[in-house]
Amino acid sequence: MKQSSDVSADRPFSFLPTNQRNVKPRSHGITEIRGPYYSPMGSRYLADLFETMGSYIDSLKFAGGSFTLFPEVELQKIIRLCHEHQVLVSTGGFIEYVVMRGRDYVPKYLEECRRFGFDIVEISGGFITLPFDDWLRLVEQTQKAGLKAKPEVGIQFGAGGATSAEELEAQGTRDPAWVIQLAKRFIDAGAYMIMIESEGITESVKAWRTDVPARIVSSLGLEKVMFEAADPPVFSWYVKNYGPDINLFVDHSQIVQLECLRSGIWGTADTWGRIVSYK
Repeated sequence: MKQSSDVSADRPFSFLPTNQRNVKPRSHGITEIRGPYYSPMGSRYLADLFETMGSYIDSLKFAGGSFTLFPEVELQKIIRLCHEHQVLVSTGGFIEYVVMRGRDYVPKYLEECRRFGFDIVEISGGFITLPFDDWLRLVEQTQKAGLKAKPEVGIQFGAGGATSAEELEAQGTRDPAWVIQLAKRFIDAGAYMIMIESEGITESVKAWRTDVPARIVSSLGLEKVMFEAADPPVFSWYVKNYGPDINLFVDHSQIVQLECLRSGIWGTADTWGRIVSYK
């Protein structure tokens, strides 16, 4: 029997039509969820999450270097469980902390990531300023270590760590054209995906900069970029404006709400019945 490419084929009430969602591994419509940071997450919680919504989760991203605080055996359990459910595991942007310790720590960090079974190393620079060639070296080192490099770029100086909107406003923002040029160079260097930092666009701002994702999508397309959207009004706006196949990063607590929106079965007053696909 030919395997269906639609995850909705293996769900209850399958006689009701929904937007088609391809089975994993997906190349678009990717959902990355935040792992333990704002709330704890162990293997038992994660098993429940995957058993119910695992078909819709493509990757799990640790935040704030939280994986360095876990007992080794528990970290291994989480990563193994992710892989059992075809979920890639990302370090999050912890490499900033590693780089600040000194260049000799980077290869040790990458080797340890590989040993534990991480798949993706996010290469962020929200708190530090690196020459662009150094960023490219980190991408190259990551790929040589057999890991997927996922650079994070954004327009906001000092992004990260839940800094207030007032503090970030004082820091100023970058020209979106610079961000796009940076992303293009990373993609040309073989980066797996580009993460677009939400701060300065939809997070910690007095007014959303909706022009920025429009310029990014126009220049880079949708397949190689992922937008941070860890707030329901934000991911609703992205899906409403760019369709259900946009790549998004959300909190693990929001996976059900996001997938209801992607599949077109529920939403708010401005999205209900409006999110459709033609496949």
